[in-house]
Amino acid sequence: MQHHSPFEIIAGNAGRGLVLLGDHATNHLPERYARLGLPESAFTRHIAYDIGVEGVLRELARRLDVPVVMSRFSRLLIDPNRGEDDPTLIMKISDGAIIPGNHPITPEEWNHRLDAFHRPYHRAVAETIQKVGEESGKAPLVISLHSFTPSWKGVARPWQATVLWDDDPRAVHPLIAALEEPGDIVVGNNEPYDGALRGDTMFTHCVTAGIPHALIEIRQDEIGTDEGVVAWADRLAPILERLNRNDELHTYQNFPSRTGPYPVSGTPDRKG
Repeated sequence: MQHHSPFEIIAGNAGRGLVLLGDHATNHLPERYARLGLPESAFTRHIAYDIGVEGVLRELARRLDVPVVMSRFSRLLIDPNRGEDDPTLIMKISDGAIIPGNHPITPEEWNHRLDAFHRPYHRAVAETIQKVGEESGKAPLVISLHSFTPSWKGVARPWQATVLWDDDPRAVHPLIAALEEPGDIVVGNNEPYDGALRGDTMFTHCVTAGIPHALIEIRQDEIGTDEGVVAWADRLAPILERLNRNDELHTYQNFPSRTGPYPVSGTPDRKG
């Protein structure tokens, strides 16, 4: 049986102090899951992965020479951007699509997906962030990349890109300003989702640790082609380079989370 790695790391230069993440970068699924009972077409949709993100991350890794961690499994199998106690961790229905392979699901299979996919990905993220901190000698700057649909339930979304965050503004404010500076795109602030999500990747690895971070969402029609991917890499690379040179974005500082108090232990509130 072919081994299916739950993550991919592009090593880059850890000493540069910047880490890029792609929680939903791919729509891969091990053969044993038989597409979870869904048609092949479901895996070309946003319900399976963040369209365009993998290409942008690879371009940014090449241009910036920084570490990148990407998941190598579809969010339909288990969502790496959710805490282990989140009810949407393994979805039964996603945007109208019933997922037969996820319902019913045994406790044994639920735990297997955590052990085989979710936890290894988060270990890779944690180890990469730790390595970058050690080799750079400072707090890493962590940027997570996602994409969103051009419309939702018939309502068009006007933003070409948005930035999601909880309560740490350090990387967010200069990032939004830099995206808005050319004046050729509409940039959202915590749109179309709120970035305060307890147990998600940013909360788990950055919010609780006081690490500067931001989550960038790009509208999928902007990066659905090779040309769009290159255009957005052209746009983001100098912005991230500039942010990474800012010493204020390489210090540890905790900010209150809008999701509530931190876990008592001071560690992410994830099981295992």
